[in-house]
Amino acid sequence: MASVLAQLGVTIGYNTAVVLAGVTLLGVASGVIGSLAVLRRRTLMGDTLAHATLPGIALAFILASALGWETRSLPLLLAGAAVTGGLGLAAAHWLTRSARMSEDGAMAAVLGVFFGAGVALLSYVQTLPTGGQAGLSRFILGQTAAMSAADATTIGVLAVVVTAVAGLLLKEFRLICFDRGFAAAQGWPVGLLDAVLLALVGLVTIIGLQAVGLVLVVAMLITPAAAARFFSDRLSTTVVAAGVLGGLSGLAGGVVSALVERAPAGAVIVLAATAVFAGAALLAPRRGLLPVAVRRVRAALEHDQEHVLRAIYELTEADGQTADRQTAIGSGSGAVALRRIAQHRPFAPWRLALAVRLLRLRSLLGRCYVMPGAVLLTPDGLAEAARLTRLHRLFERYLILRGGRDAFSADDPADFIEHGLSPAVLAELEASVAADAPAGAVPPSPHRLEQGARP
Repeated sequence: MASVLAQLGVTIGYNTAVVLAGVTLLGVASGVIGSLAVLRRRTLMGDTLAHATLPGIALAFILASALGWETRSLPLLLAGAAVTGGLGLAAAHWLTRSARMSEDGAMAAVLGVFFGAGVALLSYVQTLPTGGQAGLSRFILGQTAAMSAADATTIGVLAVVVTAVAGLLLKEFRLICFDRGFAAAQGWPVGLLDAVLLALVGLVTIIGLQAVGLVLVVAMLITPAAAARFFSDRLSTTVVAAGVLGGLSGLAGGVVSALVERAPAGAVIVLAATAVFAGAALLAPRRGLLPVAVRRVRAALEHDQEHVLRAIYELTEADGQTADRQTAIGSGSGAVALRRIAQHRPFAPWRLALAVRLLRLRSLLGRCYVMPGAVLLTPDGLAEAARLTRLHRLFERYLILRGGRDAFSADDPADFIEHGLSPAVLAELEASVAADAPAGAVPPSPHRLEQGARP
C-alpha cells in the first residue's frame, strides 16, 4: 500500500501504515462476522451494543482521571465499552424474556437509555480538569488519524482473532443460521453457539469504535455482507466475499481519513462500503440490476423471434402448404406478409421489425423479392420453426390430456411456459402424448389455426 501511494506522490509513515493495516483487518472481520449476523438476524443487536458502549467509555475515562491513570489508554476505554455494552445486551435480553417486550422494542429502549446516559456523562467529562473530553468524541464518528500504532496493532490482532474463530466455527454457525431446530435436535449446543456469535459481533463492534464510530459501526457489519449476497448463495463464498469487500472499504476509508484533514473515518469507510454495495447491486453477474436487465431483454428478443418463426409456420399451414413444399428463397411460394404476422400475434411494429432483422442475421429468414413486405423461411429457419411448433403443440396436448384444459384455453399457458423447457421435460412431454405425436413429427394443432390467431 505504501508503494502504491508513493507512486501517486504521497508518502506515509510507519504509524500511518500500521493504522491502515489495522483498519483493513477490521473491515475484513466486520464483513465476515456481518455475514453471519445478517443471516442470524443479529445486526440490530450490534447497533444496540454500539450505542450502549458510550457510557462505558465515559466512565472509564472518569475512573482513569480519578486514579491518575492514562486517560487515553485504548484498552481501558474499550474495556469500559465492553462492560456497558454487555449490560445493554443483558438488559435487552431481560426485557424480551421477563417484561414480554418485542425484541426490537427492547433494543430500542436500551439503545436510547444507554446512549442518553453516555451523552450526559460526556457533558460531565467536559467539566473535568483533565482536558475536556480529551478526544472521546472520536468514538462517535471515528477518527483513524488519532490512532497510534499500538492502538491499530491491538485492533488488527483482535480482528484476526475474530476472523479465525469465525472460520473455525463456520460449520456450526451455518447450522444455527439456517436451521436452529435441526441443530438442537442433533445435539449441538445452540445457546452456546448463539452466545459465541453474539460475542464476536460485540467484539467487532467494540474494536471498531475508534475507527468507524458507534453511530456507523453497524453499517460495517451490514453493508459488505449485503453486497456479498449479490455474488453467491453459498455461505462460504459469501463470507469470503464480504470479508474482501469489508477490507477494501476499511482500507479506502483509512487512506482518505489519513490524507484528508478533518475527514471522519467512519463516514468515509461507510461511504466506501456503500459505493461497493452500489457497484455490486448494479454489476454482480447473477443478481446485479444491469446483468438481470440484459438477460431479460435478451430473453424477450429470443421469445419474439420464436413467436415470429412459429407464426410463419402456422400461417403457412393455414395456407395449405406443408413443410416439404417450402421452396427456395425469392420464389414467392410459402412467403408470408409481415402484416399477416402482426395480425396473428400482438406484435408492436418495432418489435416485429427487430425480430425479423435478427432472424435474417441468423440466416433463419430470407427476403421474398417477388412479394414486397413478405418473408420466407430458409431451410434452417424451417427446421427451427418446426421444432418450436412441435414443442408448443406437445405442451398444448399435455395441458388438454393431463390438465383438463380445452383446446382453445391451452394455447396461452403453453405459449407462456414453452420457452426454455429442458430436454428432460421435453422427453416427459413426448412420453405423455406419444400416441398423438410420433418422435420428430409436428402434431396437428388441437384447435383450428384461425382460432389460435391473436387479435
